[in-house]
Formats: sequence, C-alpha cells, structure tokens
Amino acid sequence: MNNKYFAEPFKIKMVEPITILTREERLAKIKEANYNLFSLKSEDVYIDLLSDSGTGAMSTNQWAGMMNGDEAYSGSKNYFNLISSAQDIFGYEYIQPVHQGRAAEKVVMPILLGPGKFAISNMHFDTTRAHVELTGARAIDCIVPEALDTKTYAPFKGNMDVLRLVELIEELGKENVGVIIMTITNNSAGGQPVSMENIKNTAEIANKYNIPLMIDAARFAENAFFIKEREEGYKDKSIKEIAREMFSHAHLFTMSAKKDAIINMGGLIGVKNDKELFEVIKGRTIPLEGFISYGGLSGRDLEAMAIGLQEGIDYNYLKYRIGQMEYMAGKLDIADIPYQSPVGGHAVFVNAGEFLPHIPYYEFPGQALAVELYIEAGIRGCDIGSYMMGNDPDTGKQIKSQFEFTRLAIPRRVYTQSHLDVIIEALIAIKNRVNTIPGYKINWEPKILRHFTSRLIPVDK
Repeated sequence: MNNKYFAEPFKIKMVEPITILTREERLAKIKEANYNLFSLKSEDVYIDLLSDSGTGAMSTNQWAGMMNGDEAYSGSKNYFNLISSAQDIFGYEYIQPVHQGRAAEKVVMPILLGPGKFAISNMHFDTTRAHVELTGARAIDCIVPEALDTKTYAPFKGNMDVLRLVELIEELGKENVGVIIMTITNNSAGGQPVSMENIKNTAEIANKYNIPLMIDAARFAENAFFIKEREEGYKDKSIKEIAREMFSHAHLFTMSAKKDAIINMGGLIGVKNDKELFEVIKGRTIPLEGFISYGGLSGRDLEAMAIGLQEGIDYNYLKYRIGQMEYMAGKLDIADIPYQSPVGGHAVFVNAGEFLPHIPYYEFPGQALAVELYIEAGIRGCDIGSYMMGNDPDTGKQIKSQFEFTRLAIPRRVYTQSHLDVIIEALIAIKNRVNTIPGYKINWEPKILRHFTSRLIPVDK
C-alpha cells in the first residue's frame, strides 16, 4: 500500500478550534458516557472519526449557494436545482428529497417489505437492517467469501455472492423476497467497493425473479472511483459516466447525501422509471417528511446538496479523499496493525478481533479498541462488529458478527496529514499494551439500534 500523502485539492479558508483533554480527563469523560462513544460530547473529542455522515466541510460554493435559499413551503427553486443535479448524475426520472438516509429507508421499506418477507443484501448497514426488521421482515447478508479474509487483496470485496443469492431466492421463494439491496460501497465489510460486473450480474438475477433491485447509494461516488481505478474497461470513463451505468441496472435507490454529497443534512430517494411506485413514495413522504418539494429540508439545504452532488464526483477530490485512507493503510502495514485490506473508501477498518485476540466477540473487541483510542489520544471511532449487530430479533441471543472492526471514518475535507499521523501513533501506542485492554459488557440496552444508546462497563478479569 502506498503511504505517500496525496495533497489536498483545496486550500483552507476557515478553521475550527478543537480541544485536547488530558488522559485523566478523558478517562473521566468516557466513564461518564458509560463507555459509549456516541454519548460523549463532541467538545471532549480531539479527532472525531465516529462517522463520515454529515461531518464533512462544505465548499465556498456550497456556502454561497445556501445564501440563495428559497424557503417557500412548496415549489422552492432550490428543489428544482436539486432535481436537475440528481437527474444529471443518476439518470433517474424521479427524485424525492428527504432529510437523511434513514428517512429514505423509513419511507421505502414498508412499501417493499412486511411480515414474512426478506431483504437480501451484500451487507445491510445498521439503520437499513433496523428498517427492514421494523416492517416485520428479516435481513439476510450475502457477501462474497473473499471479504472474510481481511489480509488477502481482492479488488471488490464488497460484491454480492451471486451464486448464494440464487440459492437464497430458491430456498425462500421469490415471492417472499421483497427487495435485493446493493450497498455501495459496502460499509459493514470495511468500506469495500462493488464491481460493475457484480452489479450487472445481481441485476440480471433480480430481473429474472422479478424482484426490485435497490442501491444503498450513500457512497456511490467512492464506489465509482474504485471501478475507474480497478475494473477493466473503465479507466477512461468519468465518475459521472460510471455512476450513470451503475444506477442504470437498479430499479430505485435510497441515499444518505450526508456522505458523498458532502453536506451536513440531507437524503434522496430515486426511482428509475416506475411512476406508480414514485406516487406511493410521494404519498408517504408528505406525512413522514413534509411536502415533496422540501422533504424535511430547508431550501438552503437543498441548494447545498445540489452543488455537493457535483463536487463529490470530481476525480481529483476523490483521489485525495481515498488517498487519505491509503496513506493510513501504508502506515498500518509498517506498524503491522491488522485492517480490512485493501483499505476502504471512507474509513480504515482496524481488525479489532485480531488486534485484541484475548477479547471474545461477546465482549466486543471493536468497541474495546474504540474506547481505548479515546483514552489514548481523544480519538473517537466506533464498533462495526458484534456490538453493533445486536441480538437476533427472533431468539434474543447475541449475534456473532462476521467481522470485529473498529471503524475510523474520516470526515470529508476536514483533517490533515498531521491528524492522520496522530491516529497511527495512538494505535501503535495501544499495540504496545494490548494485553491490558479489557472487554466490555452491556448493563442496559434498547431493543433496536442498541449501539447508539447502550450503557457498558469494563469486564473484570
């Protein structure tokens, strides 16, 4: 992995001061937060890698566009600017703004799913899985086997296992599969991309069985970048051309625009050409999100999204963006710290299960390493493992995740090379005392999406 830093294709115009607490202060803060990183105050965090969702730095053009916000309840000019921008990139006839990605899922999932139904995905992320289960349906992950080998290089570890997909449809009955979901990039597998060939093959299966194929499009631009860099036949195509082709194979998409559109709030639903489905979506949007031309957003938010969608597909920006992950991965290789390789598009996923082999899955190694990073250097990451997976909705038993990752999600256009070096140095320091790190157990949890609000305590050995 190349550890040469690719310089920022922008210059800094405004800065936001951040605070560095002492180690003793951090110990007190994480205990007060019940060892849940989501419960920390942001002002008590030095480098915040909890999420890349809504945490990016907007451009001068986006901030200028916000000054032209048309806050009309219906028919805002910013709405029409957004629709035009989205249609240009995705090639879909019908576009519906919503306030974020989980709002899109809240609108769409009950249309496609219900009790006795199944959603099959290359991997569901947390809110997607939750919205599937809230309809009474069940979520099944169907990722290629090579993704499970975190050390061996494979260019598209996010791919759907198409042979297993056919087996699942035949086992469950095609009438019981409400939707096939292609998550690009595949977050839970380590921010791993999906190839165009795999998208095409999955679409062929979906069409054969007359099952809608939906793209979870949160990081579509990063996925398009990986296709351009790694898949034969795409080197000379633009990111927009690749995006158009990706989406041409699906029936609809949901999107958290807080990632690749580089905005603080916003989401989209897209429908390729099914007017009847889109009318149902609009009908659900009005009571859940507000009138169709604002979808839970202000006019200025709509304008920022319209501009950000175009900025997010700039090749030089994406080369810098993913170059930050590659720089960190190169440093991790030198330090012999395990991670999902090759590195993903939006985050580095440290293999906490291997890094902390003395902590079993039911004591949450991904969470344990995330807590330790905060104690060590004020860095806030999160668990992508058994802690996030939660309990089986039918048996109530703890699910053993296929991965035990600590995700270090890098906000867009926010941190510099020096910040990344601090992260690497913290991981190296933790490696030198790895056997002193405890596992954790939950002493209170909600029924759904527990990792956001659970309370934990260290396990005494």
